[in-house]
Amino acid sequence: SIASADMDLNQLEAFLTAQTKKQGGITSDQAAVIAKFWKNHRTRIHESLINQSRWDNVLKNMNWRVDLKSQLRHVDQINTPVAIVEMELGKNGQ
Repeated sequence: SIASADMDLNQLEAFLTAQTKKQGGITSDQAAVIAKFWKNHRTRIHESLINQSRWDNVLKNMNWRVDLKSQLRHVDQINTPVAIVEMELGKNGQ
């Protein structure tokens, strides 16, 4: 929750306080350790989550076409355009 919300120090303190008061939550010592860890590693954790969750930004290939149906069982479906798009994505450097 802390990492996905990219909490600042005020949000972190409020969140950890709520977690210590919740039944079955964390202890105040655990909250202090989590707060210290987050303060020291927030940037690296946030960058790691972004890198893991985004699509690679390389479009290797793209093909597209528009087809028109000329024969069907039902007359109302004739000349209905259908777009077909094929995209090939890849990782940087691969």
